[in-house]
Amino acid sequence: MSQLHGTVAHVMRRFVPDKWGGTETVVFNLARELEKSGVASPIFCTDMFAKPGSEKINGVTVRRFRYCFPWFGLSEEAKMALRLKGGSPLSLSLFFALLFQKNLILIHTHVGRRLGGIARTVARIRKVPYVIHVHGGRHTVPQDQYDHMTAPVKGKFEWGKIFGLLFGSRRVFDDAAAVICVGQSEADEMKQRGKKNIHYLPNGVHVQRFSTATPQAFRKEYGLENRKFVLCLSRIDFQKNQLMLVKAFAEFRETHPDWKLVFIGSVSVEEYHRKILDEIARLNLQDSVLIIPGLKPDDPLLPSAYKAAEMFVLPTANEPFGIVILEAWAAGTPVIATRVGGIPGFTTDGENILLSEDNDAAMLTGKMEQLAGSPELQHKLRANGLAEVSAHYDWSAIAERVIRIYEEVLK
Repeated sequence: MSQLHGTVAHVMRRFVPDKWGGTETVVFNLARELEKSGVASPIFCTDMFAKPGSEKINGVTVRRFRYCFPWFGLSEEAKMALRLKGGSPLSLSLFFALLFQKNLILIHTHVGRRLGGIARTVARIRKVPYVIHVHGGRHTVPQDQYDHMTAPVKGKFEWGKIFGLLFGSRRVFDDAAAVICVGQSEADEMKQRGKKNIHYLPNGVHVQRFSTATPQAFRKEYGLENRKFVLCLSRIDFQKNQLMLVKAFAEFRETHPDWKLVFIGSVSVEEYHRKILDEIARLNLQDSVLIIPGLKPDDPLLPSAYKAAEMFVLPTANEPFGIVILEAWAAGTPVIATRVGGIPGFTTDGENILLSEDNDAAMLTGKMEQLAGSPELQHKLRANGLAEVSAHYDWSAIAERVIRIYEEVLK
């Protein structure tokens, strides 16, 4: 049990199971582990894709509040794009709820900008410290992707800037008692920019949930009883670069005609989803590619999918960490990923993963063929990946490190 007494409030943009991503996975599992340790850890977020109010999800309280995107002249299409990816919402009801939260001892914000400014302001008024958790950010996003994310507000008047000034949004990092980064490269960059009290803290996974899963449930549900398949699990958008995997798989299929490619993930960018479907049709892969819109985080089919796959491939163009790699390791599934962001910092090429270069479909095909053709390599990656995740990345150990950071800033 922790020696902390009181409430640690987590602040984030949104929290809905059917729009689940890496940040939601981290916050939910962290809050759940903290609750097990006796630290009350409610989540405060907007009501994007949900109704305002409070609910309990597996022991974690989630409180959702009304919000707006503070720009004049936004179309409904633009608002939807901001909900799906990017956007800096404003929620005054969240501000007041956080301000009057009982027994508040610390705020843990998982977002910067306006919501981060709200966390900062409440912390100053309540005279409690706050910690900011960096799950990737502007400085890790390629320029073309950043331009796409900000396109909905280009040329629009941002009346919400006044609230950014009032809440001190530009000082969120400077005034934080600690900054937690999920990627070593992000932590190093923060230090180079002169930020203080920086902590590198990787994401975690409940190893037992994935290691004890069985493949039969997923195979039966999707008619894959007698098919080998490549799995890619991530939200569908430009950043995750599934289009490159489709192209690589088309070449791989020339020598492995019975294999299938399975995508699992919610659609963040419909335009990109359509491009993937068009490419699948162009390459005549309709019978070889399965797209599953997304599984809820507590769905038993999720670990079963990893367990059933012959290999897991993450073709991402930008990734501060890559929690799905940990999940694949925990399931004992060999992993191929692109050499981007924080991935090289916690993996070892040729030992627990095969790394391919970004936007090189031919190289990715080669890695897939290399892995498929070598039982010895498959066994090596399975064993080393499982050993690595078991030793360093179980959520119980990660939560203990977070509690130590809390205790340090509360002294």
